[in-house]
Amino acid sequence: MNRSDSGACPSSAAQVDSKIAEFDDWRGIALTRIRELIKAVEPDVEEVCKWFKPSNPTGVPVWSYAGIICTGESYKAKVKLTFAQGAFLPDPAGLFNASLEGRQRRAIDIHEGDEIDDDAFKALVAAAIAYNVSGTRKND
Repeated sequence: MNRSDSGACPSSAAQVDSKIAEFDDWRGIALTRIRELIKAVEPDVEEVCKWFKPSNPTGVPVWSYAGIICTGESYKAKVKLTFAQGAFLPDPAGLFNASLEGRQRRAIDIHEGDEIDDDAFKALVAAAIAYNVSGTRKND
């Protein structure tokens, strides 16, 4: 079975490493930092790449713990972090700035030069994990 059939990378962490290494600019730096922050909250987080297609043959990094926490899509002008259950998470720092109209997902668009509040982001990741573990999460 190839990775396109399974939807997951054969060597998950190595594939995420490769995905991040594709970017020799601010996007790689942003994804590296996001990954570090997620792992600081939960060292046992699962990393995989999913949703492979011809225009994105290395897929999209996905971080999960008892369900999807968030994905890290890369575009020319932004890195989009989509939280699968974001609509159900507290966001007192107002990190969510995209996909606000969705019933389930919320996203953080990071543009070149943007700085993310590390503590607020880690709190959001912790809330996503707690929500996933609670068993009340919606389908990913």
